[in-house]
Amino acid sequence: MSIQIWTFILVGITFAIYLSIAWMSRVRDTRGFYVAGGGVPALANGMATAADWMSAASFISMAGLISFMGYTGCVYLMGWTGGYVLLALLLAPYLRKFGKFTVPDFVGDRYYSDGARVVALVCAIFASLTYVAGQMRGVGIVFSRFLEVDVNTGVIIGMIIVFIYAGLGGMKGITWTQVAQYCVLILAFLIPAVAISIKITGHFIPQIGFGGVISEGANAGRYLLDTLNAISADLGFDQYTQAFGPNSKSMLDVAAITLALMVGTAGLPHVIIRFYTVPSVKAARLSAGYALLFIAILYTTAPSVAVFARYNMIDTLNNVAYEQAPSWFKNWEKTGLIAWVDKNGDGKMEYRAGKAIEGKPKLTGQTGIYGQALVSNKVVDSNANELYVDRDIMVLANPEIADLPAWVIALVAAGGLAAALSTASGLLLVIASSISHDLYYRIINRSASEKQRLLLGRIMIGVAVCAAGYFGINPPGFVAQVVAFAFGLAASSFFPILVLGIFWKRASKEGAITGMVLGIGFTMLYIIQTKFLGVGNWFFGISPEGIGTVGMILNFAATVLVSLVTKAPPQDIQDMVESIRTPRGAGLATDH
Repeated sequence: MSIQIWTFILVGITFAIYLSIAWMSRVRDTRGFYVAGGGVPALANGMATAADWMSAASFISMAGLISFMGYTGCVYLMGWTGGYVLLALLLAPYLRKFGKFTVPDFVGDRYYSDGARVVALVCAIFASLTYVAGQMRGVGIVFSRFLEVDVNTGVIIGMIIVFIYAGLGGMKGITWTQVAQYCVLILAFLIPAVAISIKITGHFIPQIGFGGVISEGANAGRYLLDTLNAISADLGFDQYTQAFGPNSKSMLDVAAITLALMVGTAGLPHVIIRFYTVPSVKAARLSAGYALLFIAILYTTAPSVAVFARYNMIDTLNNVAYEQAPSWFKNWEKTGLIAWVDKNGDGKMEYRAGKAIEGKPKLTGQTGIYGQALVSNKVVDSNANELYVDRDIMVLANPEIADLPAWVIALVAAGGLAAALSTASGLLLVIASSISHDLYYRIINRSASEKQRLLLGRIMIGVAVCAAGYFGINPPGFVAQVVAFAFGLAASSFFPILVLGIFWKRASKEGAITGMVLGIGFTMLYIIQTKFLGVGNWFFGISPEGIGTVGMILNFAATVLVSLVTKAPPQDIQDMVESIRTPRGAGLATDH
């Protein structure tokens, strides 16, 4: 059977499972809609958290970025993994003990201010919308290749699917759907990784094959990483394993991006809310441990996938005549995510350092004609590179590049969709709950019925889906870059307020509001300037993906300084903060 038929079968089966779970888990009360009734087992919540966490950025884009950036690309690996440890240790158990539905709920009650609540929900909406846009982009990429539809059409299909099961089942439906999605995505990531590792190095464990010796072909007997370093240098790139080379990010920028991703992880509301779905603080800690284990399975495999994809791509494309290009290239060329322009007129595809064209390729409308006809952008003549390759295709194309069976290729497509949709659903619920619970119920109408709040929540999911779809169709960057912006917004807004709210009783509402506004305001301004207005990275060369670190520092400083010069929180608030940090049963034991 063809790849497309296998894709229809596997994607159809997985979608049927997701929608069936959503139907069986449909809810009729707000507690089930927001926190799944608070009764999810720790193991299931760990799997759901891992699926919620491992988005299209982790599944589709992270290995692609590492594949092209080499050592520097590992900032995403280090930042996202380290951030989850911060979340599990610093925030999750305490927020679970506090017992509120949402992060703005915590901020509003801890800082005894509806103003702080409103600022927090605005921050949550901005960060979540930015994040979910990356997921919709990932959905569009998968559909565009494997179902052979336009990227924009793929985004719209994904919007419809996620709206149905997020709106129908709320957090309860999302949780059990994410358990199924984790199983799909992890199998889809590991099976091709194991198969390609065996094919290239003879090792069935990708993490060992990553550092192993090539077993066949012209480079047989050479270490894979040494070979990739030599090939990269020959083509004008930095060596793959080289740190802080002339064409890579500076040490300061790498540190800033890593820290922004770490603290952004710990401040992301769609992950934090998962710890409200378990029955106890102990279960919250246990589910955090399970989630870290499930996440590590994929994250330790990603560098191997990146190396395999990079080596195979160069081996199958460079210096190959266009007429003899492998089938995977011709298949992906139809999506507009990879393109060739013959700069020297020799009819061969030359892959070198530098941009082949300005911007991204655009379809010309000439059905069935690709290659140079695909490129309607200005050709960059200052370098010898003739290939445009969208980094987001590397994981999805990897099984095709390695010539694996059609069902494996289709499974990867199903895994990419599972990763994108699982995270998108969690983010959409954050947006819906921020407006229906934190704004409408807690501030506008405290007498709103369960039915009214559920209806508004579902309406807001629909509105958020439409907004996310727009940004998925018109993305400001690669999937992982878009997601990195969301982490920066979370780092600069939520992390300082949550940490100080738990560990410093003196933090006041005036300090919290000032810190959040200053932190996210600076970060958003910098991202808009550098990504959309043509301004350079003016703050010590830090890229927009890492500027959330600076926003976080400004937030911490402003919150502390303003809190010290304003009135201390009421005594009942200080007592509440003290109780959050005190284990249940503390002080009950005696020596008698």
